[in-house]
Amino acid sequence: MRFAIALAIFAPLTATAETVSDFVAGFESGVICPPPTTGERSAPGTVAGVTHVIEDNPPFVSVQNRVPAVKGIGFGVKASVVFAEGLPVTMVVTHPPMGAEGVTSQEFTSHLSGDTQSITFYQFDYAYELLIGRWTMQALSGDTVIYATEFDVLPPEEVPELAGICGFENLLS
Repeated sequence: MRFAIALAIFAPLTATAETVSDFVAGFESGVICPPPTTGERSAPGTVAGVTHVIEDNPPFVSVQNRVPAVKGIGFGVKASVVFAEGLPVTMVVTHPPMGAEGVTSQEFTSHLSGDTQSITFYQFDYAYELLIGRWTMQALSGDTVIYATEFDVLPPEEVPELAGICGFENLLS
């Protein structure tokens, strides 16, 4: 009985869920080593107030949704939609309370392509972002969930195979 209770307590941090609507033509999620940014885009619904702009679509270094809490690492989704013209979406990222205000949700606009997979990701740039726990990422079109997925952000020592994969081990916090 004690064993079953322990499993129930730890289950939320071991299994992640994904929801993908019929509007999605392709979908992958995982951990990335973000490429250099080419600029920033205003994102007033985020704590930082901006999102990164990149040119390259980096490969996933892991398709498990277990993410080490390491500055520089990113995690997210590559997706395409069935509409040739693509689809503008609002991205909503939820996470444990962040910063002095205890922010638990951030949002920004993005666009899902109809011909190639578009990547949307969250990158740990600041120490205050390194929050252990369940993170979710949703793409919404109005009230319609286009996709949603969960990531477990863990202490680096719990995912040592990924903690240094991007060469950021000197930034471990």
